[in-house]
Amino acid sequence: MKISEVMNCSFSSWYSQFKDFTIKSQIIPLPQVFLDYLHADQLVLPESSVQLSAVDEDGDDNRNSENVINWATEEIIMPEAESPSFPEFELLLKTTITRMGGVVFPKLNWSCPKDASWISFDRTLKCTCPSDVYLLLKSSDFISHDLTQPFKYCDDDENLKDETQVKYELVLRKWVEMNPAYEFRCFIKDNKLLGISQRHNDMFYKFIPENRKEIEADVKAFFYHIVKDNFPDKNYCFDIYRRNQGKLLLLDFNPFGEVTDSLLYSWDELSGDSLPEDGPEASLLRCVESPVGVQSNPYAAYAVPKDLIDIAHGDDPTKLMQLLKLKVAQQQGEVSDSSDDEEFSVNT
Repeated sequence: MKISEVMNCSFSSWYSQFKDFTIKSQIIPLPQVFLDYLHADQLVLPESSVQLSAVDEDGDDNRNSENVINWATEEIIMPEAESPSFPEFELLLKTTITRMGGVVFPKLNWSCPKDASWISFDRTLKCTCPSDVYLLLKSSDFISHDLTQPFKYCDDDENLKDETQVKYELVLRKWVEMNPAYEFRCFIKDNKLLGISQRHNDMFYKFIPENRKEIEADVKAFFYHIVKDNFPDKNYCFDIYRRNQGKLLLLDFNPFGEVTDSLLYSWDELSGDSLPEDGPEASLLRCVESPVGVQSNPYAAYAVPKDLIDIAHGDDPTKLMQLLKLKVAQQQGEVSDSSDDEEFSVNT
């Protein structure tokens, strides 16, 4: 996989060519102040993007030190994080969201924050205001990858990776209600349609294997008539939404390589010569054939705190030791509390 192939899959590189066949979108260049905000560790929303009262019902300031809850044996008061501010960029977001019908879903050059959907109220990427966008982008590992390691799997010279300057952009796409059963990923190698995979393999959809030939025929027609001679590379992937027979919607392009989920294929077979030759009997579409073949949701782990994942995988033994010490301390505290209760009972 080459850097140029990754760059050709960046949204602004292909959108103008295929805008008649995809979802209406608005591309917004990211100012440096917002990029710095995305790189920062703390998750703090700009004050202008949320409406929260700092005064309780009695008129007291909630930030008063007397109201600070002490969760530990010793009082620890964290310094208040400075709230970021980018009013011009925020105004542009508000205007764009309104112009797009009031509901959008966000992405950067390559990725959308689908791994952070658990943090939203309805567990989707639906955004109606700037704070929704900020929260999803700041909570996503996929977005972090776009910002820090976009060329991780490229085999170009390391110096070229460092020299390549990415112009980061926020893409706001008009919200469209979609049935995940109708989404498919297509793998292109040497300008040939190598394979098609059900996009969401954590579900069994009976109609997919029943309509295999019709789905393959529609995807082939879309690839050879719309995509093939209009995309600059010979190796790439693209996602598609089959609304009805003969009516397909282009969703996105992805590099042909490990950075892209191979779904029901493997990159060993896609990159090698182990796939069957395309012929009258060959089936390009792979799908979940029965409820038994359902795979686990690949994004489920993103809703679990990272510390727990590290402990479960044994990746960070120090966290396990800290957990055991905390458990022992809690047990000792319970014994102490029990003794105090018994003494009070006797004295009474």
